[in-house]
Amino acid sequence: MISAASLPFPRFSRSISWPRDWRWAAFAALLLAILVAGLVEGQISRGNRGITPINSSGDFLASGITVDVVGANADEAREKGWREAQRKGWQQLYRRINGSDGPALGDSVLDGIVTAIVVEKEQIGPRRYVATLGIQFDRVRAGQILGVSGRTLRSPPLLVIPVYSVDGIAQVFEQRSAWQRAWAEYNTGQSAIDYVRTAGTGADTLLLNAGQTGRRGRVWWRVILDQYGAADVLMPIARVEYSYPGGPIKGYFTARFGPDDKLIDSFTMTGPSPAALPDMMEKAVARMDAIYTNALAAGVLRTDTYLVLEKPVEKVDLPEDAAGDDTLPVETDASVSATPPAGVQSFTVQYVSPDVESVSATERAVGAIAGVQSASTTSLALGGTSVMRVTFRGDLGTLKAALAARGFKVQEGGGQLRISR
Repeated sequence: MISAASLPFPRFSRSISWPRDWRWAAFAALLLAILVAGLVEGQISRGNRGITPINSSGDFLASGITVDVVGANADEAREKGWREAQRKGWQQLYRRINGSDGPALGDSVLDGIVTAIVVEKEQIGPRRYVATLGIQFDRVRAGQILGVSGRTLRSPPLLVIPVYSVDGIAQVFEQRSAWQRAWAEYNTGQSAIDYVRTAGTGADTLLLNAGQTGRRGRVWWRVILDQYGAADVLMPIARVEYSYPGGPIKGYFTARFGPDDKLIDSFTMTGPSPAALPDMMEKAVARMDAIYTNALAAGVLRTDTYLVLEKPVEKVDLPEDAAGDDTLPVETDASVSATPPAGVQSFTVQYVSPDVESVSATERAVGAIAGVQSASTTSLALGGTSVMRVTFRGDLGTLKAALAARGFKVQEGGGQLRISR
C-alpha cells in the first residue's frame, strides 16, 4: 500500500517544512509566468494586423494622378512616369489652392520641392509603366510659389484610437479593418489636428484596445500617452450594420475625445452594398477630421492638465508679434535657469526610405543610440521620405549630435531633423 508520504508532491499540512513549500510555490509561479508570457506573446504576434500610416507631415499632397508611359526598359518607363506625375501633381495642387493653372516648372525645380512619391497603384511591364500616384510637396518651398504661408498653428499631438464595431464586437488593432486602413491612408498633413497614428503592431494591440477607451484613470492614460509622445487622445468610433448578405450597409460614426470619452459629434452614412465600405470609411475619416478641426477652433479640444507634465502655452497667451507664428515663447523666472534640464521628449525625424529594408535598418540604427527610448516610423512613404517619431532623453541639439556620431548626415529645420547616409 502506498502511503501519502511516498507521493511525489507535498502534503498540504502543518507538518511540512517551510523550505519545501517555498520551492513548490516558486515552481508554480515560474510555470504561471511562462504561461502568461506565452499568452502575451501570442496576443502580440498573432494575426495580420499592421497597417503603417502614410506620411503625415505638413506637406501638400496631390493624389489620384494617373500615368501611362513607355520607355526603353522598365526603369526608364518608371522614371518617365514619375516625372510626368510630378508635373501633373503640381498643376493639380496649384488649381486646388489658387483656382487656376500655375506656371510650368522644370523637372529640376520640381525635384527640389517634391518630398515623396506615394504609389497608390502601379503595373510595371518590360517597357511600360501604368500607375496611380500621389505627389507630396514641401510646404515651405512649394508654399512660396503657391503664395501661402509655410507654417501653421496646429493642435497638440493627439493619439488616435480608431474603434471599429461589427455585430456588437468592438475592436481596434486585433485584426485589420476598413476603419483602421482608412485612418492609416488618410493624409493628415494639411489638417489642423496633429494626429499620432500607430501601425497597430507589437504592443499596440495590448495598450490600445476598446477596453482602454472606457477607462477614466489618468495615471495609466498618462503612461500610454507618454509612450506615444501624445498630449491627449481622440477616439473615432465606427459601427457598421449589414441588412442582409450583399445588401445595403449603414455606418454609425461617433467622434469622442479624452479619457472621459467626451462626445463631440456623430453622423450616419449608408452604402448600397458591402463593396462600398472602403469608400464610406474614406469619406467618414475626412468628415471626422472636419469635426475635430471645428472642435479645436471652438476650444473644445482642451488638453487635460492631468495628462501632461508641463502646462501648455495657450494661443491667447502668445504676444501679438507671434500671432502668425507657431513658435511658442519660453517663460523664464529669475530664480531658475532659462534652460531647464532636458528630460524625455519626442522629436520628428525624416529619413529617406527607398525600400522596406531601409526602414528597418534606420529604425534599428536610431534605436541603438544612447538615450533613445523608442524609434518607430509613424508615416511610411516607400520610395520617398518617411517620418519617424523618436523619444529621446535630451534636447534636439543632443539628438542631432548623437545621430551625426552614428554616421548620419543631419539637417535641422522647423523643430525637426532630416537624416540621410
